[in-house]
Amino acid sequence: MKNILKALLTTAIVAFGVMPVLAFPDVSDDYWAAAEIKLLSEQGVIVGYPDGTFKPDDNVTRAEFAAMAIRALNQHHTKVAQPVNFSDITPDHWAYEDIQKALYFDLISYEKEGDLFRPDDSVSRAESMAVAVNALTTETISPEKAKDVLAKRYIDTHTVPEWFLIPAGKAEILGMIVVMPSAEKAALEAERPATRAEVAAILFKMMEQAKLNPNAKLAEAMRKKTGEGYVVPEATVQGSVGTLPAGSIVPIKLTTYISSQTSEGGAMYTATVPQNYVTKDKYILVRQGAALKGQLLDVRPGKYFVRNGVLVLKNALITTENDQTTGFNAVGEVSKDRNWWMKFVRWAFKGEKLEVPADDTVNVKLLEDLKIDLTNGWIYE
Repeated sequence: MKNILKALLTTAIVAFGVMPVLAFPDVSDDYWAAAEIKLLSEQGVIVGYPDGTFKPDDNVTRAEFAAMAIRALNQHHTKVAQPVNFSDITPDHWAYEDIQKALYFDLISYEKEGDLFRPDDSVSRAESMAVAVNALTTETISPEKAKDVLAKRYIDTHTVPEWFLIPAGKAEILGMIVVMPSAEKAALEAERPATRAEVAAILFKMMEQAKLNPNAKLAEAMRKKTGEGYVVPEATVQGSVGTLPAGSIVPIKLTTYISSQTSEGGAMYTATVPQNYVTKDKYILVRQGAALKGQLLDVRPGKYFVRNGVLVLKNALITTENDQTTGFNAVGEVSKDRNWWMKFVRWAFKGEKLEVPADDTVNVKLLEDLKIDLTNGWIYE
């Protein structure tokens, strides 16, 4: 039963982005972390349980927290080339990829490969706040400075684990330590398991600070990527999201031969993006080499005194460098550039034959808007 519930929760974490956001009956509007819970649930960072509740006082496992932190930083589409091996986590673990991303972005520290990760242990307040601090570029402080700033507010500073002392001091300086307002005296309670409400508040603070001062790896990942390529003049940019609007004309390079004389309607074709699609400001929308698939929508052979050849294709799918396969709906009609005299001849006598050799390009027109995360190339579905 425990594994079934965990699987349900895992599915919810992954799929929440396409589910409607519902109010949690066990989180009132005046609950101390209601605003943070609402925001993070709207963004798919945290989710409720199958019965519709949030259970703000429940604990969070280390694996769950890693997944939440990566989603809070919007890095769940990042690919990690060299994973870190732990003796208690295999690639088929539900949070394996998110844990690897948390390690890559230096959110989680580890001594050496092969150690235990303890994915099912409850994440402590110290561990969760340390992850939040690790996501940032911060000023160096001494242990003495950390003790000084902590002792001014917290009654249990003397019990803070040595490894957490400096992260705790930095968190206090940045206003990132979460203490429930109902507490009579402020206490860090560093080794106590963090509640789901506390995790929501910690992640919210991390998100806000990371917008201003992300660590070096996050800063690079959060940077909008630029490059040369085919400029789509109609493309727009809002924040880190680029839009290829419906009606945009872009080239595709066929990797299969098609012809009005030999191909059949409905036949499938493959193609690639021949060069980066970029905005006027050179932000990369779709990278060169992305794979495309579609089918021939209309094929009619050219016949003298009857008609010129017709060759219309409709693209359906794109597979990006992120191994994401999603819709790329566009149509294109093959034609030949002719001078005015040849255009007249073809109009008068018909019979023009059309073909596109492999590695030749065809211009297609997008039928739907395509929204892209300019930091990582992920296409919003």
